[in-house]
Amino acid sequence: MNSKDNKKAVDSELIRRLYYFFKPYKWWGILAVVLTLSAAFLGTVRPKLTQIAVDDYISQGDIPGLMWIVLLLVVALAGEFIILVANTYITRWFGQGALYSLRNTVYEKIQSLHVQFFDKNPIGRLITRTTSDIEALSSLLSDGIVNMVGDLFRIFFILGFMLMMSWELTIVSILVLPILFYSTFWFKSKVRVAFLNVRDQISRLNSFVQEHINGMVVVQLFNREEKEKERFKSINNDHRKAHLDTIFYFSIFWPVVEMLASVAMALVVWYGGARALMDQLTFGVLLAFIQYVRQFFNPIRGLSEKYNTLQSALASSERIFDILDTEKEVRDPENPQHLQEVNGRIEFKNVDFSYNPDDETILNNVSFEAEPGETLAIVGATGAGKSTIINLLLRYYDIQKGEILLDGVDIRQLTLNQLRSYFGLVLQDNALFSGTVLENITLGNDNISRESVIEAAKEVEAHEFIMRLPGGYDFELRERGSSISMGQKQLICFVRAMVYNPEILILDEATSNVDSETEHLVSKACVRMMKGRTSIVIAHRLSTIKGADNILVMHKGVIRESGTHDKLIEKEDGIYRKLYELQYKDQDLVSANN
Repeated sequence: MNSKDNKKAVDSELIRRLYYFFKPYKWWGILAVVLTLSAAFLGTVRPKLTQIAVDDYISQGDIPGLMWIVLLLVVALAGEFIILVANTYITRWFGQGALYSLRNTVYEKIQSLHVQFFDKNPIGRLITRTTSDIEALSSLLSDGIVNMVGDLFRIFFILGFMLMMSWELTIVSILVLPILFYSTFWFKSKVRVAFLNVRDQISRLNSFVQEHINGMVVVQLFNREEKEKERFKSINNDHRKAHLDTIFYFSIFWPVVEMLASVAMALVVWYGGARALMDQLTFGVLLAFIQYVRQFFNPIRGLSEKYNTLQSALASSERIFDILDTEKEVRDPENPQHLQEVNGRIEFKNVDFSYNPDDETILNNVSFEAEPGETLAIVGATGAGKSTIINLLLRYYDIQKGEILLDGVDIRQLTLNQLRSYFGLVLQDNALFSGTVLENITLGNDNISRESVIEAAKEVEAHEFIMRLPGGYDFELRERGSSISMGQKQLICFVRAMVYNPEILILDEATSNVDSETEHLVSKACVRMMKGRTSIVIAHRLSTIKGADNILVMHKGVIRESGTHDKLIEKEDGIYRKLYELQYKDQDLVSANN
């Protein structure tokens, strides 16, 4: 199969898949096609009525007959207007319905994808897929295809009426079509590539803007405004050039169509006028042909515009279906097990893991156990693999070797929803969303009452600060919780974890971004939350994990030491003792001087 055949196959497949979202509205689509064909017929019948009026009534001085023709012309115009109004509303209505379904499907797919997908795809690119790429399909799914059918039949109707009146003048009128067909195919081959490039540049631009708005504080802090402005100019220039390429092809194609329309008109006037002077053609026929030639090139222009829409839509749909076709690397088992009651025993057995098959192994033969109700702490330098253990336990990634067991069951035998429902997670940088404090805590779960939220907030000592906010639990947070402090964000996330009453609690650097006063509140909240639960704590501040039942000391993906704080501190050359001495030697010196 050559490249052209392959492209046609790809286009056909894309249209077939888009039809899936249009299918619920197919009967409305059929009605729209019928209305479009009716409008096309009424629009093309008017020149024929003009020819009848001139040849049969005006030339004969038949005023009553002329009045009937005028009435028919008015009825045809009014009918076409009413049909076009109804058709426009119907096509826009079912087009937006199809886009609504497609947008929901894309977002649902993005939500279900594994974390590694988001590591590889910039946020700006995903925003483009769910917004502007889907919006590019609006015209196609609304009235694009329906109007293309209407334009095609409008051409057939025009040719039919023209042949009825004079086949010779019809041939003269369409002498320019070979040149028009060649121009159209040239335009088609060029504009598809140009539109693909435009969509790529839009994705680049969105990614850059989104990334740098999020990191604007860093840009301004290091005085990188001028440098980043130059980078933006470069990307923006590529975006401009991509659009200019499409403009270039249109700037050639449209004048060619206009010129050919003028040439066809001139041929009709020349040949038809000569025939009329020799009384071989009536003036009414010549007048009707002039109108038909003018009408004939309008649907051709319309088809070119719709082809523009089609190419833009296909370029966008290709990218949209790339997301929809992305395979889930972390899947639910075909025959999942169900845990009736979770005690919270966690076991890693000889686990090996790397984020990519060709990359260096992040975890090497990691094995440990956490008994129900125990607190397990994990420490180590940055990049030692601490957070990776959490990611694997929650199955954000799947391991390459070994087993991870929850109450003796391999977590790969549980559904993702079931597995993650057992865990409460508080991170170093937690996500808060636009909405009220209450909505950020419950995350829209109607089963969680306001009373239970208030009770949980009191338990983790967050109730007082929430009540000091204007509106209390109904206080509206801005994007990413920017309207409150880092410590307050952290406390809200503790309430969120507490209110879901998880069997297992994970704290990943939960106190690293807060001041000493807030840390005291957070630490008290941690103690309350961990009581009676299996807890996994990742911390740089070793003072927060002294009371842990077991501490794992990680170094380059390997567990080098394990034990309680007292046991590990006794090892003179131990990694844990060195970390502890590095953190607290200043306090020890102060104590000694005192």
